[in-house]
Amino acid sequence: MHITETDTLLFIGDSITDAGRDRADATSLGSGYVQEIARTLHDRAGDGAAPVVINRGINGNRVYDLEARWATDVIEHRPTVVSVKIGINDTWRRYDRGILSPVDEFEACLDRLLADTARSLSARLVVITPFLLPVTPEQEDWFEDLTPRTEAVLRAAAANGAHVVRADLALRRAAQTKAAAELARDGVHPSPLGHRIVADAWLAEMDSRLLGQQGEAQPDLD
Repeated sequence: MHITETDTLLFIGDSITDAGRDRADATSLGSGYVQEIARTLHDRAGDGAAPVVINRGINGNRVYDLEARWATDVIEHRPTVVSVKIGINDTWRRYDRGILSPVDEFEACLDRLLADTARSLSARLVVITPFLLPVTPEQEDWFEDLTPRTEAVLRAAAANGAHVVRADLALRRAAQTKAAAELARDGVHPSPLGHRIVADAWLAEMDSRLLGQQGEAQPDLD
């Protein structure tokens, strides 16, 4: 997929996408991977126009919360690229509040969102995998729920022709040389470095080029 200056990119998801954005400012992108992607695309455009970037992440969201606001927060904006990052809260709520999100129901919901978007907008779809970098022994148990959920994300993406950004693999590679807490202080929410790694994985998967400029972003782990 080549991103051009005529595209409108809409990112939706949970707190990792939200990243503290100002809800009173429709142009606010927060301080996370969405802002990093937008900055990179703007820098690559130079003096030319850059794509419009919209952030509609909301902290705490599970996939069902996305479905409840999809029409107003996605479809009404008529984006040409829709990027979804969801799943970790569907797992987390099982362990901290006992709220279940059965994987089959989760997958069916995500599949509906992707399929409806493709039909309504003919938009290009991007799915970012959920990830976890355990910083406590208890978090290791979360993979019992998260691993099949990640597989469900991959199946829904494949069924709808979506690009897949393997944020889980990118962060796992980074964790080979960095402490998990350096990448995500609580194992879930990325640090600035963690967000940059997610942004670079997104840009690399999209093979983003503006106005014929070449090159792919690579994670900076220094």
